[in-house]
Order: sequence, then structure tokens, then C-alpha cells
Amino acid sequence: MSVTKQFARYVTQNIFGMLGISCYIIADTFFIAKAAGTDGITVLNLVLPIYNLIFAIGSMIGVGSATRFTILRAQGEERAHDYFSNAICFVWMIGILFTLAGVFIPDKIIALMGGDAGIVALGTGYTRIFLLFTPFFMMNYVIMAFVRNDNQPSLAMAGTLAGSFSNILFDYIFMFPLGMGLEGAALATAASPIISILICSAHFFGKKNTVRFRLHAPSIAQLFGACQLGVPAFVGEISSGVITTVFNFLILGLVGNIGVAAYGVIANFALVAMAIFNGVSQGAQPIVSDCYGKGDVKSVRKIRNLGLATALGIAVVLIGAVYGFTDSLVSLFNSEHSAELAAYAHTGMRLYFIGFLFAGINIVGAGFLSATERARESFVTSVMRGFVCIIGCSLLFAAAFGINGVWLSFPASELLTAIVMAVVLVRDNRRL
Repeated sequence: MSVTKQFARYVTQNIFGMLGISCYIIADTFFIAKAAGTDGITVLNLVLPIYNLIFAIGSMIGVGSATRFTILRAQGEERAHDYFSNAICFVWMIGILFTLAGVFIPDKIIALMGGDAGIVALGTGYTRIFLLFTPFFMMNYVIMAFVRNDNQPSLAMAGTLAGSFSNILFDYIFMFPLGMGLEGAALATAASPIISILICSAHFFGKKNTVRFRLHAPSIAQLFGACQLGVPAFVGEISSGVITTVFNFLILGLVGNIGVAAYGVIANFALVAMAIFNGVSQGAQPIVSDCYGKGDVKSVRKIRNLGLATALGIAVVLIGAVYGFTDSLVSLFNSEHSAELAAYAHTGMRLYFIGFLFAGINIVGAGFLSATERARESFVTSVMRGFVCIIGCSLLFAAAFGINGVWLSFPASELLTAIVMAVVLVRDNRRL
């Protein structure tokens, strides 16, 4: 199979898989909006950064370990198989820390994220339940990454979609017929990674499996080596959480809870967009790493160019869809028909989504650098877009232009990062 066909197969299926992950948060938002109105959306938006952190850690360890596995396997290194068991071990160790936080301090977490007394009371049960299942959320990323990198992207997609569709079904059952409210939404979300893991794990018992589980003491050195290459995946997930946290505090100071609810609408659609671009990046990664490990430079360049072109094309389509259907999209989550929420979200959607013209290039570019063992360049560009530029731009623009400045800070930060990314990719092209 040509690398172009491999690219199309892996990227298409991985996009669907990543969309599946984002869909159950969208489903939560839709059902919570129906069941708990604006306050319910505010709760979800305040704890969304915690979701992002959990997903980011799982993604960094899973994608980074699977990338190391693919490169070393292509080079004939037997130690490639150690990365799977090491990843499983560490996601459980880290996940249990979040579980303990869910048991003892869920109310304090919501208060820390900016919730007032009413929001804390409403969201404590929801936060406690989803934190209890953190190890499964993280393990799901590891299983999916290794199944995908072991030439089974279709099974990884099937597992993810099955988990997401079950979440949507359980959302409805738990929240409405059973009347469990936000706690029901949390239980539905918690079931999703378990179902995905059960389906994807079938690969490890099949004839096509080349991944071997080896019992050995946890290795910090292996974890660090994997995380170096998993930084783009980490930032791809955590950047949404960082942006949401910073924006929530700025918006609370500017216009209050109704502004946070409006941003909750924008953040959920942005989550879908990020999932698509992460799908392109992570879908291309196994092919890039395999070709790079074999020294096939021509194919590495071709996949890079295909990835960047795909990201740009998707960005144009997404922006066109947002501008064409802004009011319809906003109304999906405006169950109380708040004119103030609709006004903030309408302007915010249109300004915010301009940033995806540059975000797609940044995400795919950073993923390519990671897949070819350019950990330092990948780290610098990822941290620029995920932390440095977005925080600086949001603080500056909010002070200068108010709420519209908050929306515009995302395009500005992605543009600054894209300029640096272009320079890095040109230099890397000479290296290749």
C-alpha cells in the first residue's frame, strides 16, 4: 500500500476516533443544558480543564510510548516491547491520585476553578464520579495508541466510537428516565472508556498482534523518553484546558457566569475542532515513525506535506461551517433561550474559530517533529501555543478590548506560533 493510501486510511479512521472522544463531552453539554440549564453548563465548563488534564496525561504517555515502540520496532530493537507495560503501569499510578482527589476534595476543585457556592453544590457529585474513573480514561489512550500503531486503526476507531455512542445512550437513560441529573451524566461518561478498552483489547489476543506485555519494574527513564515524544499529544489536549481556565477567570471578571456559559458553548465546538486536528496529527504519526525508523526520507516528507495540506483544508471547511450556521449551533445549548448568552456566543464563535487556520498547522507540525524524534523543537512549539502565547495574548487583549479581546487572543496566539513553526519546519526540511 502506498504511503498516500496509508495516510488516508490512518488519518480518516483516527479523526473519527478522536471525534468519538469529543462527542461524549458534547453529549454531556447537550443533555446537561436540557436538565440543568445555564448553571449546568457553567459546572461542566469549570471542570472541563480537569478532563483536559486527565486526557492530556493519558495521551502523552500513550502516544509517546507507542511512538517509541514503532520507531524501535522498525529498527529491530527488542526493548520496543517494554514501553507498553511501562505505560500501563504509570497511567494507573497517576490515575489513582486523581481518584483520591475525587474521593476527598471534589468540592474544593470546583471552588478552585472559580465556582461560587451554588455551582459548587450543583457540581460536587458530578466531579467526584468522573474523577473516580480517571485510571480508565488514561488507560484508554494507551490501549488505543498501541492498537493503532500495531496496524489496527480500524479497531481503535471502532472501540472509541462504541464508547462514545454508549455514553450518549447512557446520558439519556441516567439523566431523564432514571432522573439522576448531573451524577447520571458523570456515570455515562465514566462507562465510555471501559467499553472502548474492552473492544480494543481484543487486538492483543489476535494473530496480528505484535505487542507483548512484559512484567518489569516501572522505569522512569522509559517514561521520560516516551513523554518527550508525547508532548504534542499532551499539549493538543491540555491547551484546551489551559485556554478554558484562563478564559473562565477573565470572563468571570468581565461579564460573570453568563459569559462563562457562553464560552462553554464555544469551548465544546472548539473541542470538536481540536479533536479533528489531533486526529490528523496522531493518525499520521505511526506512518511517519515507521518510515523514519527505516530511513525512508522521501515518504517522511510526503506525509508531512499531506498532513499540513489536510489541516489547512479542514480549517477552511470548519470556519465556513461556523460562519454559515452560527446561530443554529449556539441554539443547541441555549435551552433557556437567553438573548445575552446567544449574543456573547455568536460573536465569540466567529472570532475564536479564525484561530484554527493556524492551529491545525501547529498541531500537525508539532506531531510530525515528535514522530521524527525532534523532541526539543516539538516541545518549544507546543509550549508556545499551549501556554506562553495564549496566556500572554489573553491577558493583554482582555485588558485592551474586553470580552472580544478574549475571543481574539486565540487566533493571535496561534498565528505567532505558526510563524515560529514555519521557520522550524524549513530548517527541519534541510536536516531530512
